[in-house]
Amino acid sequence: MRVVRLDDEDDFDGWRTAARALAAERVPADQVLWQIGDAPTDLFAATAGTALPNRSLTVPKDFLGLAASVCLHRDPQRFSLLYALLLRVLVQPHILQDRADRRISVLRRMQQAVGRDVHKMHAFVRFRELTEGEQSRFVAWFEPDHHILRATAGFFVNRFATMHWSILTPEGSLHWDTRSLTEGPPAEKTDAPGDDPVEAIWKSYYASTFNPARVNSRAMLKEMPKKYWHGLPEAALIPSLVAGASQREREMIARLPTTPRRMGRRPDPS
Repeated sequence: MRVVRLDDEDDFDGWRTAARALAAERVPADQVLWQIGDAPTDLFAATAGTALPNRSLTVPKDFLGLAASVCLHRDPQRFSLLYALLLRVLVQPHILQDRADRRISVLRRMQQAVGRDVHKMHAFVRFRELTEGEQSRFVAWFEPDHHILRATAGFFVNRFATMHWSILTPEGSLHWDTRSLTEGPPAEKTDAPGDDPVEAIWKSYYASTFNPARVNSRAMLKEMPKKYWHGLPEAALIPSLVAGASQREREMIARLPTTPRRMGRRPDPS
């Protein structure tokens, strides 16, 4: 057996380097153990070398995109599944296009799950303001389903480049000071503030723009699952707004004018 030790749960670069070296030797997938950090392993297994051989390996770009996403998934078998697919791709470069292949379908679903998780993090992170002396820091709590924290860092740095902010999660934290991004230890929900003065204004705005005629509870829960509600200030208003939607819709209809407006005469083109 060969053992590959990766630095972190999302260590795509480490996986790629080791996978290339192993694949060049055509080491079977069932002869490789993928470990994270100092996790216990087989005492009789040999550490896999990561020096790249002279032989280059060519794979489709689609494979690299798939692998980069799947490496962020929470499934403990993801690295092994990807390496097994790599060995197949080297023999059958077009195998990724086979929609009937069960193993590829599994990896595609994992890729989609990671993509959804990234989308939800972009959409549902809510910063709350804390005062640190004369400096304000904006802190958010989020619980991702997969190992996406570092993968989403660039989005928040670009979008909130002039803010001092922190994102806290159960697996780690990110801190931005407008110049550099640093990583921190895992956090707990109680480490993040519960509210801030701006939330009352935001809730008032959200309630005023709520359109009862467009309420679709099933679609809303699909896009905004309840697991994210505790981090969204506006979520506290949703049950009461939805409950009163029918009455508000009837009131809106009752306020509509009953007499049709007169239209001006269209000028004679002649």
